[in-house]
Amino acid sequence: MSTKRKKRRARDEKRRKAPTRARKKKAMRVRPAKRTPKKKKTTRTASKTRSTSKIALRRKLRAQRAQLSADAQRLAAERLLANLTTTRLFFVSRRVACYLPSDGEIDPSLVIERLWRKHKHVFLPVLPRGSSGRLWFAPAVPGMALAPNRFGIPEPQAAARALVRAEDMDLILLPVIAFDERGNRLGRGGGFYDASLAFLHLRRYLRKPRLLGLAHDFQRV
Repeated sequence: MSTKRKKRRARDEKRRKAPTRARKKKAMRVRPAKRTPKKKKTTRTASKTRSTSKIALRRKLRAQRAQLSADAQRLAAERLLANLTTTRLFFVSRRVACYLPSDGEIDPSLVIERLWRKHKHVFLPVLPRGSSGRLWFAPAVPGMALAPNRFGIPEPQAAARALVRAEDMDLILLPVIAFDERGNRLGRGGGFYDASLAFLHLRRYLRKPRLLGLAHDFQRV
């Protein structure tokens, strides 16, 4: 076979093999893209599962609170007063935020009355009027005017200039739906307290406010 014919045959074989290599390279580039949606789907599924479990827990514990009798609620309120008012935290706090109970929450009314008798400044939460999600706190005094907010919970009727933020409190008594031994709190899900207390992520630089969740024993999870 002549040298020219050998060169021509080698060239032809090279051309036939070239498309095969290109196809292999192209297929290899596509593979990583197929894995990405699976990871995102798993993350979304896990997040949805956690959210569903919180909803179920809230529903269960709210139903248990609703079954408490008036006598059981009164006894819980008296025990709360006895337990809280003997603590150092109660004595040293001058500006204390409380709440008015609803939906079977443990009632801090006796605590509020004791705070007034000790000449401490009491505040109650007021829902934000804008889109910030952060609660305001209004001064609470005996005989104050109250009006239901959009959730039907009574709020003090106070002028805007009298409202203060959580940063101004020494102690905040929080309503709780569920809590654990590490102090983690599950609220109603509105996120108002979470937004209002986000500044406490700088806790090592801040000494106040102190936070104390109020709940019945069966709300521990």
